[in-house]
Amino acid sequence: MPETVVLLHGFGGTHRMWDGVAERLDAERYSPLALDLPGHGEAAEAERPITFAGCVEHVLARAPALFTLGGYSLGGRVALHVALAAPQRVARLVLIASSAGIDDDAERAERRCADAELAARLERGRFEEFIERWGRQELFADDPPDVRRLAEEDQRRNRPTALAAVLRGIGAGEMDPLWGRLAELEMPAAVVVGDRDAKFQVLGRRLVALLGDAELALVAGGHRLALENPAEVARALEGLDPEAGRRG
Repeated sequence: MPETVVLLHGFGGTHRMWDGVAERLDAERYSPLALDLPGHGEAAEAERPITFAGCVEHVLARAPALFTLGGYSLGGRVALHVALAAPQRVARLVLIASSAGIDDDAERAERRCADAELAARLERGRFEEFIERWGRQELFADDPPDVRRLAEEDQRRNRPTALAAVLRGIGAGEMDPLWGRLAELEMPAAVVVGDRDAKFQVLGRRLVALLGDAELALVAGGHRLALENPAEVARALEGLDPEAGRRG
């Protein structure tokens, strides 16, 4: 029976961001299960407030008894909460362009304020303006046009008021950092980062150093790796060396 690979998207995305990755997984060995996190896509009307504990329940209720868990950005932070809550169910953990939170109190408070302002703009402004402004972040500056297009298409599958609730509940500023708990995770892990994603390369190396059994996979691409380089993300989810070969 194929092994289930549970996939968690980032903020403002949906399960559809994993389409390219899912179609590249070996269908004889792996069965992808891409979920919409609370406040996103088909889970837009999830119970409020949205919390990390609620996200953990959401994932575990839909996942099998044992599974590989992959998470991108916000989805990676949720994945860490899932793995810490139910380590016996996570056979392997794959964190893609993610972190364990903001551990500087002042920086976290600053981010909380920024997220609150962003939530307010989502509620009172035009969603297309938000999408355009989001894409202008330095993090996405070098995205190829097709990656930008796919990301914007996925963002439009969401509701702005629901995304505002996500920011207020599980935004980066709302999350208690988990760096001090990473050593509790003993399952094999991979941390995947794009070679243009300098900020998350630093965070990725820190994750690898603190996780019990982890390797870093540096692959071609920026922050939106699942859209830009789905073949290498699929290889990492399968536990393969990203330099060992490529599927188109």
